[in-house]
Amino acid sequence: MNDFGAERIKDQLVFGARVLLALLFLIFGWDKITNFSGTVAYMAQSNAPLPMLSALVAIAVEVFVSIAIILGVWTRPLAILLAVYTLVTALIGHPYWAMEGADRYTNMINFYKNISIIRASSGNLDSGISGVSA
Repeated sequence: MNDFGAERIKDQLVFGARVLLALLFLIFGWDKITNFSGTVAYMAQSNAPLPMLSALVAIAVEVFVSIAIILGVWTRPLAILLAVYTLVTALIGHPYWAMEGADRYTNMINFYKNISIIRASSGNLDSGISGVSA
């Protein structure tokens, strides 16, 4: 049956979505590299465990995992890693349930944004692209 190129278009759309999702992490990871001392200070302020190590883990995940996903290397296991990382950052960085007023509202938005990113990241699990994913 002729699918009129639908499979190729689907592959291109999924690849584009993968690149955009990875760019989100890559941009913020690059900012963490270029402002490492500020990143460590933010980790300490956010009560992240071992702020220096937390900053290094954040950089590794956000930069190197993003690059690997863009290149199509181990996309499915790395998508799981990104999802777990994003959940942990939501729980540590945006505990809106312990806040009040404008802080609660802002952190609730960011918490649920992270939950949405988790779903987008898990889309990489559903959509293997032949020749582009591993």
